[in-house]
Amino acid sequence: MAKIDDSVKKKVPELRFKGFTDEWEERKLGQYTKLITKGTTPKEKTGIGDVNFVKVENITSGKIYPINKIKQNEHDNYLKRSRLEEKDILFSIAGTLGRTAIVNKSILPANTNQALAIIRGYDFDTNFLITSLAGNVVKEYIRRNPTVGAQPNLSLEQVGNLLVNTPNAEEQQKIGSFFKQLDDTIALHQRKLDLLKEQKKGYLQKMFPKNGTKVPELRFAGFADDWEERKLSEGTSKIGDGLHGTPNYSDNGDVFFINGNNLVNGKIVITKETKLVTESNQSKDDKLLNTDTILMSINGTIGNLAWYNNERVMLGKSAAYLTVSNFDKKFIFSYLQTSTIKNYFLNNLTGTTIKNLGLKTIRDTTLFVPTLEEQQQIGEFFWTLEETIALHQRKLDLLKEQKKGFLQKMFV
Repeated sequence: MAKIDDSVKKKVPELRFKGFTDEWEERKLGQYTKLITKGTTPKEKTGIGDVNFVKVENITSGKIYPINKIKQNEHDNYLKRSRLEEKDILFSIAGTLGRTAIVNKSILPANTNQALAIIRGYDFDTNFLITSLAGNVVKEYIRRNPTVGAQPNLSLEQVGNLLVNTPNAEEQQKIGSFFKQLDDTIALHQRKLDLLKEQKKGYLQKMFPKNGTKVPELRFAGFADDWEERKLSEGTSKIGDGLHGTPNYSDNGDVFFINGNNLVNGKIVITKETKLVTESNQSKDDKLLNTDTILMSINGTIGNLAWYNNERVMLGKSAAYLTVSNFDKKFIFSYLQTSTIKNYFLNNLTGTTIKNLGLKTIRDTTLFVPTLEEQQQIGEFFWTLEETIALHQRKLDLLKEQKKGFLQKMFV
């Protein structure tokens, strides 16, 4: 690829494939397509039938995953104008703008509703057009039309008036193929990540006792004894929560004030909205947190977990801490993610508008616990699985960031 000299002010992208130097042409989408239309909500909403009915939420990473159905009679009559054809481009025009997908033969017969525009008979390379629509075109439209509304949407007239900056057919094909390959790689990594998460869910169900049993379905070789019934408080030195109130925030502080929403996928996540406090605001309990401490969200969102790893933090009331002492901490961290424990928590919440998980409920949580050696093996197994999931998540996030960068540099 060749990088464009910034001093040359032409309608060209910053980054191009070698051999291409011509300026791009600005085209109105509606002038280069045979049809732009949209669907209608079915009269029958039973979800029963033989025809796939595609909604915005059925489009993920450029792929269509139809899970809704309508009857053939509606498809042929009331919804006749929005029957999908092979190679149609679906383009979301309500709610989440700019989701795109190509209709392939495998999902036909199919139909769609008014949140998706159907673009048919277009004079563009397919992959170039859907990438352009999902990238800069809609974002630029919204930038120029900031009064789109609280619920973003585009009319069919606006879709037809969208300006697509376009190179010649050969360059379109190269760009389209490049992003198709990148999207396929992202989709592959997403499938791997989803599979790992499903595997973890399955292991959590099989490697911990279900309600009414004292042993799990799946165990490591060499272990046969019944697990012992214990309370969570028996294996922890302390269970508590954070400040019930608002601290004195300080822009010059060096301690982050965190709540349950900062606990994400096993880590403490600091965002630009996270406030700072000074060290003097920290309680004795905050200062006693250590690497045997598990943090858990207990207000609003229930049960999100994170390891404490010596971060400089002060806890708010929606974050509880559990300092593990007589159990293996990795074992407990995994146990807290099982459906048995989650259901126990959800069935014992207090509050009306905002649900809360009380500390007494946490302390009284009943566990079935094996020997320390078996705990350690189970804990290490899930620790390794979590690390693998985190690695795949980082790879996926990196690919998405790379795509974002290419979209900015390879389109006008």
